[in-house]
Amino acid sequence: MLVTIRIEKGWDIRHATQVATLYEEAFGAKFQRAIPDKKQRILVLSKSFVTEFSFVAYSDDKIVGLSGFNVREGSLTGGIGAKGLIHQLGLFAGLWASAVFSLFERTPKKGELVMDGIAVDSDYRGQGIGSQLLDQIILHAQDNGFNSVRLDVIDSNPRAKKLYESKGFVATKVESFPYLKWLVGFSGSTTMILDLSTLKSLAKAINSAAGAVSQTRLAN
Repeated sequence: MLVTIRIEKGWDIRHATQVATLYEEAFGAKFQRAIPDKKQRILVLSKSFVTEFSFVAYSDDKIVGLSGFNVREGSLTGGIGAKGLIHQLGLFAGLWASAVFSLFERTPKKGELVMDGIAVDSDYRGQGIGSQLLDQIILHAQDNGFNSVRLDVIDSNPRAKKLYESKGFVATKVESFPYLKWLVGFSGSTTMILDLSTLKSLAKAINSAAGAVSQTRLAN
């Protein structure tokens, strides 16, 4: 059944556990080695969110989708560091989790927005919510003067790769690390970049063409 979806930037932190559960559903396998216990993962995630670095999809008042992003000013899951992990998990478990999480860290370059992944409630998939969230990330990057959007898609998620390609993302690097699959849950990833200057040039060309057509009609 199709539902009405609205997309908003940021969300009330009182929804942290709900959002953490959604995030865990999508990405828990990646973090399982860092924090083996699912309830602990959700708790740690709920305390890590910085809500302003995300967009959420609502169905009525329920959050059914999430997309985070990472810029030089911060990131969706940037609210808890090594000290926070040690506080939540204890010294050795916290240090271990911090070491594993560091494998997923991506530092944005100047003028670059790094996308932190898209999570959609399993009951609401197949309705274009992921595509809408991605569109909002791209629009946010354009409106705030970024030159590009970068993301990494894992080798076991070809569906996501097709979505990114449909939006104009181009693969720039493919990495294979089968020896780390036991630790991170996947054996390779593809870095993809959307050049926003290309989109701007295309938009100008379309607008120019539309203007030329309009003038021709007026002349006739």
